[in-house]
Order: sequence, then structure tokens, then C-alpha cells
Amino acid sequence: MKDYKQYYIIPADPEEVYLALTNPATLQLWTGEPAVMSTEPGSVFSLWEGSIEGKNIAFEEGKKITQEWFFGEQEEQSLVTIILHAHKQGTSAELRHSNIPEEAYTDIVEGWNEVYFSSLIDFYAD
Repeated sequence: MKDYKQYYIIPADPEEVYLALTNPATLQLWTGEPAVMSTEPGSVFSLWEGSIEGKNIAFEEGKKITQEWFFGEQEEQSLVTIILHAHKQGTSAELRHSNIPEEAYTDIVEGWNEVYFSSLIDFYAD
């Protein structure tokens, strides 16, 4: 298992970024795909036509999202935490993803950098 940590600068206020990550309608706007999402702890979510699925663990409105991401029959939870900090250019999003299966690590890191956060940054940059 591997862990990944990265920071991303998003040109929007933390409250806007939080909504973009938790509101199904806004998620659909920047991902281009229907999304299943709720801020109810214990609820399941699905993004990019099921490419990303998991369970919502905890939310701190405008500040923090904690989710469990599913990877098949994995025994240890793969946890994703996104912490939003105000930044002079908008928001600094701190990503922590733990317990990533070795065989999925490269694809997951590329997904975070080249799809997930790049799509979100592009959405606000326009």
C-alpha cells in the first residue's frame, strides 16, 4: 500500500470549491458526467460513470472532506481527505490519499493530477 499527498491551487474561494466537490449538480458541471454525491456521512458516492466509487465518511463545510475509496476486495480502507485552505489565488486544496494498492498507484496519481484536479482548476479558470 502507498500514500499520496499533493497541494493544488484552485482559482475560487474555499466555499465554492467545497460545493464543487460535494454538490452533485456542480460536480456534473466540471466532470462532464452525472454524479452521485451527498454530504451525509455513510452515504455512497460515484463519479465519472462509476470510475470512482466509495463512501462519505465526514464533512466540515467549506473546509474538509473525508471519503473511503473502494478498490475491489481490499481489506484496508483507502482514505481520501481533502482540506481546503484560503490562499491569495483562491484555494489551496491539500489532498491526502492513503492505502492505495501498489498496482493502482500510478493510475491514481495520474487521475488526481491530470483528470480530477486539472478539471476542477480548468472549470474555475474559464
